[in-house]
Amino acid sequence: MVKYTLSRLLMLIPVLLGVTFLTFAIAQITPGDPVKLMLGPAATPEKVAQIREQLGFNDPFLVQYGRYAWNAAHLNLGKSIRGQTPVLREILARFPSTLELTLAAMLFAVVTGLIGGTIAATARARWVDSATMVTALVGLSIPSFWLAILLIIVFGINLKWISVTGGAGLKNLILPAFCLGIGTAAMLARLTRSSILEVVREDYVRTARAKGLGDRVVIVRHVLRNALIPVVTVIGLEFAGMLGGAVFIESVFARPGLGRFAVNAIAARDYPQVQGVVLFAATVYVLFNLAVDLLYGFLDPRIRYD
Repeated sequence: MVKYTLSRLLMLIPVLLGVTFLTFAIAQITPGDPVKLMLGPAATPEKVAQIREQLGFNDPFLVQYGRYAWNAAHLNLGKSIRGQTPVLREILARFPSTLELTLAAMLFAVVTGLIGGTIAATARARWVDSATMVTALVGLSIPSFWLAILLIIVFGINLKWISVTGGAGLKNLILPAFCLGIGTAAMLARLTRSSILEVVREDYVRTARAKGLGDRVVIVRHVLRNALIPVVTVIGLEFAGMLGGAVFIESVFARPGLGRFAVNAIAARDYPQVQGVVLFAATVYVLFNLAVDLLYGFLDPRIRYD
């Protein structure tokens, strides 16, 4: 296990280097001069040239990238062009809001998806099964940003139950978490159903039933543990994706998280902030992917890491 974990951690290095190189290259070829945006339209060409020299924008591409990669390896993601504040500090200041939203959305998705998928599988070919799968299909088909706007209009503008300009507290967390987690909940429900239906055909399940165990005991003790392996994969990847991809939800509900921070950074051509958010999200994603791989051994004792 330790050897496998160390080898996987070493494999993360080229992945993160590739992410940093791509984001840095895209930032370099993106139209627009961040120095001119920072100084405003009244800036003189001499002042623009001076600031570009100070920030190192006149250096060759590989020199700039090497400097950025070296600093990133030492947890220095640079300073914001607009405010000259450390990018990592700004990211960490907004990360708790995004983490809170993601945890709430994933809790809703896991509970709803697992319960719905299990009920549908145990009631196969009955109306409960059909109703659950139709509901899951609708949840997968609805765009999250459209649903967020609709809920803002109904509960924020018409009923005035929530603040439309953002806010803290459980009341202002329910709707964003629902919008962010509805698609994942639908996916987990469909995946749980198909995984359970596949596992119940195994010989050890028939043996357990032949011993006189009830359906509830068979499902909980014997079926769910093995059926959850593909479900855990999706949960881990979806959770990591939510952390870095709650852009639309945070923007619509005006939450001060990483998604809204990234949108503002892109609009302002603040390249250090954009690169920092992408690198941070990529790091979280690959670490969660590793955690999911390690979790397989606990769910299925037959899996060994050699």
